Amino acid sequence: MDSWEATVEARIRTAQEQGEFDNLPGMGKPLPGRGQPYDESWWIKSFLEREKLPADLLLPTPLQLRRRIERVPDEVRDLPTEHSVRAFVADLNAQILSWLRTPTGPRVAVRLVDVDAVVRRWQDERRAAVARAVPPATSPAPSRSPRRGWRPPWRRRAR
Repeated sequence: MDSWEATVEARIRTAQEQGEFDNLPGMGKPLPGRGQPYDESWWIKSFLEREKLPADLLLPTPLQLRRRIERVPDEVRDLPTEHSVRAFVADLNAQILSWLRTPTGPRVAVRLVDVDAVVRRWQDERRAAVARAVPPATSPAPSRSPRRGWRPPWRRRAR
């Protein structure tokens, strides 16, 4: 064991002498997290931050499903058709059913999403968006008195 450590130390010393450790990124900067209390999951948090992954990935499956259910209105808002909204909800419901068949993690109540309610809300939001986008129609001012409907000759008055 001593010969292995001596070999490693000798290689490090040789690399230092040759300047291979000069100009490394972060040189002269303090170590991140120094002076803060030890966090045993620091590497998980740094991995999520570095890879730009959501922290929801650390949650157990039922809690991830509950979060997805809460976000359904926001996620379907920009879908183009009713068919795509129904397909999105059907996929989510399939994931929920899969978990319900073989539950893992904490016992949390997770219910299927009502497809028709989501579609109704999506349609209402689309109608409201169209109503906001289209300005109210203004009728042109009449140039003369309104025309009367056709009248038989015996009902017409002489002008």
